Amino acid sequence: MARNEELFNAIMKGKRKDVAALVQAEITAGANVGSILMESMIPAMREIGSRFTRNEVYVPEMLIAARAMQAGLDIINPLLSKSGHEPLGKVAIGTVKGDLHDIGKNLVAMMVKGAGYEVMDIGVDCDIAKYEEAVNKGAQVIMLSALLTTTMPYMKEVVTHFKAKGSKVKILIGGAPVTQEYADEIGADGYSSDANQAVASVEKVLA
Repeated sequence: MARNEELFNAIMKGKRKDVAALVQAEITAGANVGSILMESMIPAMREIGSRFTRNEVYVPEMLIAARAMQAGLDIINPLLSKSGHEPLGKVAIGTVKGDLHDIGKNLVAMMVKGAGYEVMDIGVDCDIAKYEEAVNKGAQVIMLSALLTTTMPYMKEVVTHFKAKGSKVKILIGGAPVTQEYADEIGADGYSSDANQAVASVEKVLA
């Protein structure tokens, strides 16, 4: 199917009720649920992410677009599972031990989910055991978030733990005080400065 411009624009503008109604209308009309996701919904989230990177929209616009996207996902995800449609990959995200901030983490989680990945949000104040549990449940990528410089060193502990045991899981880090230099220093597989770049980082490590 071709892109549904009305659905695309509804997500871009954060119109949750319209998104739900349009997705339901497509399903009722017999549209393929995978096509709805891949051709109309995910492109909308990619576009809002690109605009965010270009400073054309800001965090509030990103959040309402992501929530509108979720309204559509709530309808199609059960149908995708029944149809055998597979997510692009499985990702776990959590704020590291000692850090209770979650706004940035939540935005990244919504953007990654909107890009077609299965996301396990394991919350805040996450110790190594929580990340380990996510990996045991199939996470191919774990994303570590920190807003405090005092909690950044725990990122190194997580990376060291998984590298030492020879785990194949990819580890991405991010947060306001985090830099590419720090990611390189601790041996993380990638770094992202914003939610849109986080999606690109996931795509890169799973390519």
